[in-house]
Amino acid sequence: MKERKNKHLTFDERLEIQECLTREMTFKAIGRHLGKDQTTISKEVKRNLIVNPTTSIKKDKQGQIISTICPKLLKAPFVCNGCRRKTVSCSFDKSMYYAKHAQKKYEEQLHLAREGIPLTKESFYEMDRILSSGIDKGQHLYHIMQTQDLGVSKSTVYRHLQKGYFSVHPIDFPRVVKFKARKVVREIYIPKALKVGREYQRYLEYILDNPEKTVVQMDTLIGRIGGKAILTLHFPVGNFMVGKLLENKNTQSVSQVFVELRERLIEDGFQFADIFPVILTDNGSEFSDIFSIENNVYGEKESMLFFCDPNQPNQKPHIEKNHTLFRDIVPKGESFDEFSQNTLDLIFSHINSVKRKELNGKSPFDVFTFMFNETLANTLGIRCIEAPEVVQSPKLLKVN
Repeated sequence: MKERKNKHLTFDERLEIQECLTREMTFKAIGRHLGKDQTTISKEVKRNLIVNPTTSIKKDKQGQIISTICPKLLKAPFVCNGCRRKTVSCSFDKSMYYAKHAQKKYEEQLHLAREGIPLTKESFYEMDRILSSGIDKGQHLYHIMQTQDLGVSKSTVYRHLQKGYFSVHPIDFPRVVKFKARKVVREIYIPKALKVGREYQRYLEYILDNPEKTVVQMDTLIGRIGGKAILTLHFPVGNFMVGKLLENKNTQSVSQVFVELRERLIEDGFQFADIFPVILTDNGSEFSDIFSIENNVYGEKESMLFFCDPNQPNQKPHIEKNHTLFRDIVPKGESFDEFSQNTLDLIFSHINSVKRKELNGKSPFDVFTFMFNETLANTLGIRCIEAPEVVQSPKLLKVN
């Protein structure tokens, strides 16, 4: 189909999208069929989802309500149109794309856009209050819009900010100011001999042979040089991250954390091998005690440790990106020496409660507790923070 100059989708094209989703076509294939970019199709589907909550409520053996979020909806195409179980024995929430609904929504938005700002004086001041309250806590705009009904789009909010309509300003929002360039620090790396059989290429082969195993990415955050550090453990599926306090950035501190982590998991009825079967980390010398990381105190192997290639942070991008959320609360250069493990649990509980666009409006806590359970999250030190109470700025540590 020849691409038109007009970028807006027509009703016929939306009908085609609905039909293609029913045939289980990918966004890329639909885009090729319509002569559109796959991101255009992805955005169209995501913003016009209709979620029908299930009436079937089930509980596990502990009496906790089982999540109604279907794991298939956490990845493209995010809808049930092509699912064969959607009308029969499925007990999950249904997420559907309908062309008529999408077209009606588009026409309503077009009508409002031509009318101007669709706000009364009262609703405008209420929007200003909500934004100011959220920004004061360091919350990102996406999180605010997912948890509060502002009645306008993200681009509209930014446009009103630029025109000075609100009491907050663009500079008040996180991530507006550019990051400082990183200082180049000479690192001490793990000797090659210790990494034989644990190289990144071997990791790719291992995951290909064992796709059912969970991968956890591991790294360290540094505060004051020579002071306390933080070991971070990140589950890419759901962007769930845990932080453990290190007395020093060395092998002894890392080994001690894994001893304590194993003990805590066993106490609460979990097996380390089930939660951390595969660990991927960088070449920091603090990870050189491979035996203590992979094996329990009885010398029984419970995990496989692999290393990224030197100077290749892109090989574990999820944890690197999540570190920026930590730095929203604890800026670079600040010492961790006054921190306790309770402080870290509080920080990472707030980070894991932030609504994420890549998770279709869910938080990492929501996804992790669905994939595992809430008890495990609590065992790892993470609890759920209600959306309006999430703080993503240094103010979190000043009020606690």
